[in-house]
Amino acid sequence: SFGNQRKSFAFLTVKDRLPTILTKVIDTIHRNKNKFLEEYGEKGIDAEKQTISLLSKMRNELQTDKPILLLTDNLQDTESWNEYMQRQQRLLGDQESVSWFKSPWLYVECYMYRRIQEALILNPPISSFDVFKEAKTRSFFDSQKAVMTLCTYLADIYKNMEKLSKDQLGEYFNKLLQVSLWGNKCDLSISAGKENSQKTSPIDSLNSLQAFILVDDSDRVWSALNSPQRQAGSEKPAGARVDIVLDNAGFELVTDLILADFLVSSGLARQVHLHGKCFPWFVSDVTADDFQWTIRQTMAANHRWMSKSGAQWQKYVKEGVWCYHDHPFWTQPHEFCDMAADAPDLYAALQEADLVLFKGDLNYRKLTGDRDWDHTVDFSTALRGFEPAPLCSLRTLKANVQVGLQPGQGQKLATQDPNWMTSGKHAVIQFHSPKAE
Repeated sequence: SFGNQRKSFAFLTVKDRLPTILTKVIDTIHRNKNKFLEEYGEKGIDAEKQTISLLSKMRNELQTDKPILLLTDNLQDTESWNEYMQRQQRLLGDQESVSWFKSPWLYVECYMYRRIQEALILNPPISSFDVFKEAKTRSFFDSQKAVMTLCTYLADIYKNMEKLSKDQLGEYFNKLLQVSLWGNKCDLSISAGKENSQKTSPIDSLNSLQAFILVDDSDRVWSALNSPQRQAGSEKPAGARVDIVLDNAGFELVTDLILADFLVSSGLARQVHLHGKCFPWFVSDVTADDFQWTIRQTMAANHRWMSKSGAQWQKYVKEGVWCYHDHPFWTQPHEFCDMAADAPDLYAALQEADLVLFKGDLNYRKLTGDRDWDHTVDFSTALRGFEPAPLCSLRTLKANVQVGLQPGQGQKLATQDPNWMTSGKHAVIQFHSPKAE
């Protein structure tokens, strides 16, 4: 969807939401002025002024629908971004320039975050400052009770792990898959907004949320997990390799790590690869720094099962059972059907997986190319050939794209709630496998 379809969610995002995010970024940099002065002296203050000046200029370009500019920093992805812009220009023709409102929403939104990064990169010494760190940190601390509940729940599963039947294991898997799904509901805890969040344990909320899952392929995900590819030179596979393409830091990341922990400790997975972003992205996305920080904070928690979980996660990372990656492709505007051509190394890496979990809304938009698909189109059709491995989208709906529904399901939802695709109240667990099941 393009930014210039007046009433569309895309238009409102580009017109209202993006400038608001930029204003907050400018404000955050300004509020850290003294920190920059203390750390870097006058150079820090100059960098702060210059960065704010570049960001204010971009905000003005955005609000007045100016042409999209080429990037001028020299990062590993600069050329790729500039080529992508030229590709957009070719699609538009010679009559007009690619501009903020005359470009696909997915592209413009990604481009804004890359320009924020450029403004910082061009202004050392504050280049590595994460403008979204405060919000991510707050999200983690605001959901402590929910995190404690989850770590305690995991500890309870551990106590009985030896005795669990395959079916019981499957039930726990489904529960933790759903916790990870709803961890994406808002960018804070599931129980946010309720005073006594101890009572609203994420696990207890699952039953009431079940009705809001529009497509639930959990059984197919479970099957994929239980039929890993054979390892070279071995008769039977020693557990699956699972890749998780992460979304938000804060509470959601904890739900992902809890799931990853369960997969390894139950023997369902031999290795988990976690994919984050190589610079701050879409306000709350996970970077390498967030990943390490979250594990350290969990370890340092004044709570028996939480600190125990954190120590276990640290051990997984140290032993290479968990591997963190941040390929630049994840912070580019490309749809995933372009991955094999534009990032063949990443595509090849994902082909090694037995199951790839894609968290969140932006990944869904990139999986489906953010097109205006009919709701009944098959998920596999919308992927347009992107099938490195069996894959599953765990997504709460926050954008106007949804495929794989039953005939009439979309219309029924629209009569119940006109904003069903953007409210974050509904979710999907959608699976596709390149192998015939």
